[in-house]
Amino acid sequence: MKRIQLFGLLVLSIHSFAQQTQKPPLHGKNWMAITGKPLAATAGSIIFQLGGNAVDAACAMLASTCTMWDVLSWGGETQALIYNPKTKQVIGINAMGVAPSGATVDFFKKQGYNFPPEYGPLAATTPGTAGGICVMLAEYGSMSLEQVLQPAMELAAGYPIDAQTANSMERGKKRISEWPYSKKVFLPHTGEKREAPAAGEIFVQKDLLATLTKMIEAERAALRQKKSRKEAIMAAYDRFYKGDIAKEFVRGCQEQGGLITMEDLAKWKPIIEKPQSVSYRGIDVYKLDTWTQGPMLLQTLNILENFDLKSMGYNSSRYIHTLYQAMNLGFADRDFYYGDPYFAPAEPIRGLLSKEYAKQRAGLITLDRNVPNIAPGDPYPFQGETNPYSRLLQSRDFGKDSAASGPARFMPMHDVRASTGLPAGISDLAALSGAAWITAAENGLYHDRLWRGTTSVEAADKDGWVVSITPSGGWLPACIAGNTGIGMSQRMQSFVLDSSINPFNVLEPGKRPRVTLTPTLALKNGKPFVSFAVQGGDTQEQNLLQFFLNMVEFNMTVQQSVEAANINTNQLWLSLGGTKTEDRKPKPGSLLLNDNTKPEVREELKKMGYTLSFDDRTSGPINAIFFDWIHNSLWGGSSNHGEDYGIGW
Repeated sequence: MKRIQLFGLLVLSIHSFAQQTQKPPLHGKNWMAITGKPLAATAGSIIFQLGGNAVDAACAMLASTCTMWDVLSWGGETQALIYNPKTKQVIGINAMGVAPSGATVDFFKKQGYNFPPEYGPLAATTPGTAGGICVMLAEYGSMSLEQVLQPAMELAAGYPIDAQTANSMERGKKRISEWPYSKKVFLPHTGEKREAPAAGEIFVQKDLLATLTKMIEAERAALRQKKSRKEAIMAAYDRFYKGDIAKEFVRGCQEQGGLITMEDLAKWKPIIEKPQSVSYRGIDVYKLDTWTQGPMLLQTLNILENFDLKSMGYNSSRYIHTLYQAMNLGFADRDFYYGDPYFAPAEPIRGLLSKEYAKQRAGLITLDRNVPNIAPGDPYPFQGETNPYSRLLQSRDFGKDSAASGPARFMPMHDVRASTGLPAGISDLAALSGAAWITAAENGLYHDRLWRGTTSVEAADKDGWVVSITPSGGWLPACIAGNTGIGMSQRMQSFVLDSSINPFNVLEPGKRPRVTLTPTLALKNGKPFVSFAVQGGDTQEQNLLQFFLNMVEFNMTVQQSVEAANINTNQLWLSLGGTKTEDRKPKPGSLLLNDNTKPEVREELKKMGYTLSFDDRTSGPINAIFFDWIHNSLWGGSSNHGEDYGIGW
């Protein structure tokens, strides 16, 4: 990255930086559609060309990515932010499934778990994405469910599968073979050397197509009865959650040992909610509530507002150190105070997002060394209350580091097992430990975490509708529920079973786990400024924070920002992977840097107490849309790795 010296400060030169991205930015005047698979982006473009708005297109892209298992399915969960140009408001869509009625702390502890399992029927929350699509479309879209699902149904009828997904099926075939309905779908060549489809092979999902067809039949029947567009869409919703689709889903789930009941499906509903927001240097940034990790980014922005980041220089040692420390403060609060806001106890969100609390937290950042034992703060006084968990905070050893020497264990286990980077003869990372684990990580496992785990959907149109979605759940290797073709979610693992870790996120029936999934919308002068999201588990907020700062503090374009080198901290409790406490504990001082980090920056960070590791990719694929109000046009950005990209017009 070329830089110039100006008034003693390192400032990025826009002109020298321009045209140096590996992928060109997208441009559009009428609409923009970006997501995790090219075919799914095409689905969005089809809907736009048929006259749909950004919500219609986003729902079509979401349905298509689920059908393509990128890396989620119809049994997963959806988190969305929508800007409504009619009301000038940002809306949150909470389509996160809940723990089934039989899922209790005692149930899992009696089976020897410290956290709920990563895979299989017992990892499943109720499916949320189907309901999320129906509610978003009914409330804010303009088209019928049949129109929006048409691309996904064509994909289910058969599409040429990409190598990434096909190879993931092949690598996961041992586990997939344990589940009869998954085996039927994912391993069409059972008994042959390669049992999964080959890249380019037409991959057919008859059961899923039948399920989607049933939803469309319900909508058609309602329309014949002179029901409204909204009522007809919700008739399809009811068939999924209360009708014959639900019955087969529950039967297939319970047959394989799962806990989800018909009552669980019937009682669950998506929630349209008000998101949280803060102002950062005059830009209003919106995130979903504490059932996601979204407010962590808002907290960190509040902390960083107390520093002159621009004067430090992009990815200087001082900037990296300040960023790392601020993120750790935000993660410490996330790990202890975030949970489902619809369940008691009530999260202290007013205190957590107050500027005064952020200033207090910023005062804990030292200029010359890493602080390995950063603990949660006390936000309650900043909302006029007394902390009911003061004794728990004092008694818990928040700074304990379970890591041995060497690079941090960054990867959530579900991503690692799907990796192409396992050493010869090792089919499951669980078989590795110590130095062998680190060797495997250094051989390329980190890449798989970046490219897998979920997807993102970004859409915008000329009328002002904007949609940002980070859906997930039901990733490969997925357990399919009966003959529905629907892979069940694995999100139960994001609960805790021990209140000393987080009293707000303890598993209860009907409760949502605190998830990593976190779309973002930012407004400037009351208008959409940028819409962005990323995949990558606990790194999502880290990557999105740096993307945003790249644009706001360092004047990068949207494509420059998504391609720019990031840093990653693992000084946090992992939200995914591993059923033992040791699997989840923070790794203080572990810092992932991009390969192009300057030698002098590396040496300075080592002196500050950091353990460094390096990679050429230091974020998941970030997808974003920037709103150019000077020229009344749209800019699209998508990272220079992975399969994410988009189409504009």
